[in-house]
Amino acid sequence: MTDAATMAGLDAATLSDVLRVAASADFDRWQEQIRRTGGCSDPIRLIGGTKTIDPATKTVLHAYTTDTEPGGMLRVACGNRRASRCPACAWTYAGDTYHLIRAGLTGDPNKGTPETVRDHPRVFATLTAPSFGPVHNRPDTGRCRCGTLHPENAPELGTPLNPRTYDYAGAVLWNNYASDLWRYFTIYLRREIAKRAGLTQKAALEQSRVSFGKVAEYQKRGAVHFHAVIRFDGPEGPDSPPPAWATLDLLTDAIRAAAGRVEVDVPPARYQPDPDQPAHIEPARTLRWGTKLDVQPIRAFGEGKKITEQAVASYVAKYATKAAETTGTVDRRIGNKEALILLGVPDHPRRLIEACLDLHALYPDRKLRDWAHMLGFRGHFSTKSRRYSTTLGALRQVRADYRATQQREALGLPDPDDVTEATTLTLAHWAYAGHGHTPGESWLAANIRRDIQLNRETAREALADLRQEGEHDHE
Repeated sequence: MTDAATMAGLDAATLSDVLRVAASADFDRWQEQIRRTGGCSDPIRLIGGTKTIDPATKTVLHAYTTDTEPGGMLRVACGNRRASRCPACAWTYAGDTYHLIRAGLTGDPNKGTPETVRDHPRVFATLTAPSFGPVHNRPDTGRCRCGTLHPENAPELGTPLNPRTYDYAGAVLWNNYASDLWRYFTIYLRREIAKRAGLTQKAALEQSRVSFGKVAEYQKRGAVHFHAVIRFDGPEGPDSPPPAWATLDLLTDAIRAAAGRVEVDVPPARYQPDPDQPAHIEPARTLRWGTKLDVQPIRAFGEGKKITEQAVASYVAKYATKAAETTGTVDRRIGNKEALILLGVPDHPRRLIEACLDLHALYPDRKLRDWAHMLGFRGHFSTKSRRYSTTLGALRQVRADYRATQQREALGLPDPDDVTEATTLTLAHWAYAGHGHTPGESWLAANIRRDIQLNRETAREALADLRQEGEHDHE
């Protein structure tokens, strides 16, 4: 798994801890625990145990206790969705999101969505924030406004041309109210659909449904925007075909009209804790979506188009594990402005965070201080309507049931769902005992995660090669 050259880059304390863990008598079992978590960066530590009993004979069929585990603890995956916190658990979360979105596009009877959903009109829409001031960018034609042809990964991309005139307060307030903008958009969308169909809202609802799955993404300038799969269904959701009038063109036109109607008013605010100092006054604002609205039909098959079912599901899954740290900020709450200097936050995200901290006193109900590290955004990064497809909870339960079945088979225990077998009773007691790794464990766990990732990539490439060979055999 490791070699001396790789370990040579470790500091003395971490290297000493690595050698301690590797030399322990229960190192193999520790590795097995960490592999079962996928190489989790911050595992939850549990103490306790379980007993499986035959209630008829009072016989203990199986007993497990953490007393014999490394350190007397069982380590389970933290389940954090953020790649910046735990790449291993974020990979699992992204996979679940991919299958959730894809099931709503291609259909999957095992996930409660019929394959006929592929014939429903559906689009991939991107709703963005308005401008808060000119920023460095890479336009499709010509140079940036500053006169420079910026390379693709230039650090100045997304930062204001003139930070003194940039509307930092407007930017963080827009992020803070972005979920409200989305909620009003879904309301207006149904109204615009009814209007274009020549029906009342009640009649349109009786004949059709609109389902969606969306993800939030931060632009380089620190503004949130939403990518959404929006689908027309029949009155019973994905199980029923949409009416003849529910066309792709009608859906596209209604989305554009609904986005243009949305307005959220932010009241003026005044804060003056010291009567000898000037008051901080924020004017009233009306927040709207930006003008760069993109609506693209999703193709069932390639047809030379980039907006395919596979591409959309992959794109949404990719950004479901990211947050504001992609803009240069941090992925944890910030207590004060002094911490920004210690953390080395770049100038632009630092100013956005400072704007959140300054505005908190004016709008305490918006909790801007609590969400300053998120540049004001306080919504869910991945959401869906109830009837779009399966749920993340259902996907996790399937995985948990599969692992439980494997464990029962390995121990020779009866299936609790098999009525021909005797019923068993499982008693469990667990207590939280902390989380995380020691420095040496952390380094070893990261290597385990990379090994697992490499094996997955190798298997994926091998499967792709087999598919290509199969296609050539049929030519």
